[in-house]
Amino acid sequence: MARVISIANQKGGVGKTTTTVNLGASLAASEQRVLIIDSDPQGNATSSLGFPRDPSRRTLYQAMILGEPIERVTIDAQIDRLELIPSDKNLVGAAVELVAMDNREYRLKEIVNRIREKYDYVLIDCPPSLDLLTLNALAASDSVLVPIQCEYFALEGVSELLDTLMRLRRTINPSLSIEGILLTMYDDRTTLSKQVAADLKSFFGSQVFETIIPRNVRLAEAPSHGMPVMFYDIHSKGAESYIQLSKEVIANAQKRVGAGTERTDPGPGAAAAAAAGATSGSSSVGNAGSGSSSGGSAGADAAPDAPVDTDGEPTPG
Repeated sequence: MARVISIANQKGGVGKTTTTVNLGASLAASEQRVLIIDSDPQGNATSSLGFPRDPSRRTLYQAMILGEPIERVTIDAQIDRLELIPSDKNLVGAAVELVAMDNREYRLKEIVNRIREKYDYVLIDCPPSLDLLTLNALAASDSVLVPIQCEYFALEGVSELLDTLMRLRRTINPSLSIEGILLTMYDDRTTLSKQVAADLKSFFGSQVFETIIPRNVRLAEAPSHGMPVMFYDIHSKGAESYIQLSKEVIANAQKRVGAGTERTDPGPGAAAAAAAGATSGSSSVGNAGSGSSSGGSAGADAAPDAPVDTDGEPTPG
């Protein structure tokens, strides 16, 4: 039976879609049966897998709102063992139409439960907000993977998300756990990125993945070619990192099966409290412009005059 993982963070531009697509492709390359659900009306996961906008294509909207059989919505992602439930702009209306529906928080869960036996992993790309679409995704999930860009507001943003997860555990999905916190757009040439990574690991401990996703030109270029980075340039640092992340996700799943329990997880409440304390100034958070603060003061963007990325190519502006 599939493990259902939402990739969620209410902040935009932290690498949710990049993580969904590239983790999904890497899991499929590891002979796992994977379904990606594009739950973001922007449809970036859909286009990143090589499917341009097509008004005639059935999407998650038809399945959630119009009751279309999920088999008629699911498409082959043109990668072995990887399938996709696409999205488009019509999904914007779903957030409004769901309000008047019965069991509005569980519409996606009903869909996922019908197909769980077909896959090993179901990855849900969430929109950059905590709306009904994200709520549906979290209600349907076993766990949530939180990408965090190494920047000043990282701890502040994740504390809000984890506080929401704590409430969801009490009301909608008591079994929801933290799959892991993933550091993205990491630039090891900047002191600030290193300080944010160190602070996040000190606050969240084992919940932070060992794998860190670097700031990488190949990762930025791959979606424009409609393919995951491992098919665009498997030797790039970005591809290597997501392959390593997939191994870590699989290893964690095997540990759960072996132990008969979920991954050790003190709960979103404890993590949210730690993050809230960090952003309130109780940790070593300093002035964002000082360049010497730790944790919340780090900016993810590489310095404008930084000459190259980890692949030795010009860093995009």
